[in-house]
Amino acid sequence: MTFVSHLLCSKTGEKFPAGKLHNLSPSGAPMLVHYDLEKARSALTKEQITAGPSSMWRYGPLLPVTDPANIVSLGEGLTPLVATPRLGKRLGVDKLWVKDEGQNPTGTFKARGMSCAVSMAKELGVTKLAAPSAGNAGGAMASYGAAAGMEVNVFMPKDVPEANYIECMMAGANTTLVDGLISDCGKIVAERKDAEGWFDLSTLKEPYRIEGKKTMGLELAEQLGWRVPDVVFYPTGGGVGMIGMWKAFDELEQLGWIGSKRPKMICVQADGCAPIVKAFDEGKEDSEFWENAATLASGLRVPKAIGDFLVLRAVRESSGTCIAISDKDLLDAGVWLAETEGLFVAPEGSACIAALDQLLKNGFLKKSDEVVIYNTGTGYKYLENWSTLYPRG
Repeated sequence: MTFVSHLLCSKTGEKFPAGKLHNLSPSGAPMLVHYDLEKARSALTKEQITAGPSSMWRYGPLLPVTDPANIVSLGEGLTPLVATPRLGKRLGVDKLWVKDEGQNPTGTFKARGMSCAVSMAKELGVTKLAAPSAGNAGGAMASYGAAAGMEVNVFMPKDVPEANYIECMMAGANTTLVDGLISDCGKIVAERKDAEGWFDLSTLKEPYRIEGKKTMGLELAEQLGWRVPDVVFYPTGGGVGMIGMWKAFDELEQLGWIGSKRPKMICVQADGCAPIVKAFDEGKEDSEFWENAATLASGLRVPKAIGDFLVLRAVRESSGTCIAISDKDLLDAGVWLAETEGLFVAPEGSACIAALDQLLKNGFLKKSDEVVIYNTGTGYKYLENWSTLYPRG
């Protein structure tokens, strides 16, 4: 059972019917799924949720799929919230958690979004998928598309981590390596999708990946006993996870499961590609395209996010901030985490540790704050990057 009611343009507020294929709204903005939360509040309990599947699909009533037979799942979600007191002591914060999305199928948080998006594509009759990817989304789309029996077309920068390319190929995706950035890959999908009969699964160009990512926020509240922390750090490329979590907290409040408190949302980018940080610092509502984007954290190499205004809105409404981290600092921070807590994380996740260090030192955050860092992927998918610290011989 789902309580989905309609879709909404994130800029104009115009409503659209659920149960139909949608990409961007007529105004060119992302579409957001809305639910009848008043009805859900009277029909749904926290106990029903916790008695559900050991995956993100325990939140099925708050997700858009209407027929459970269409769910395409590899066991995504319910990732551990790991207490990291030794790292916290090193950085100077009393209560520090790492939400380890590297333990998802395909090794990253992208599994959540693709599970929901591919499930909805199946429900709505799609047979061919296409998307540009900085790496991990392509691998996840290839895997979930294979599980659904669909044709998958992935376009990636040619310098993506080897693991991303190999997982796409092994899952049978038509994989094209492009001499350029994810924005160049996106142009190819846009130019060819109509002629090829592809459904465009690009970040925020369809409404359902965000619903899968939303479960990171639902899950965090559940794991903390139906409350939220003081601070959430999120590595932000396209920013769907940030947008999804902010949406989740609002829905949980409407259900009466959490109060009005919100965590400070911290958007973390790489200093070689920091369009949202720049827009935040300049007081703008949208970012500008970042020329010559470069960072070894491939998931952060997104020169222009279509949902940037939604990320900035969440940061500002939460009294959070945006911060850019150097490649050197994020690599060093990844070592701190591994040597203190034994967690081997993606460069994007380690960027959040470096960001926490800086925001504690400059006084933006306090020692007493309860902090949750989202590590979006396993370090094993980035061996080329980490090996720069440990050359052989």
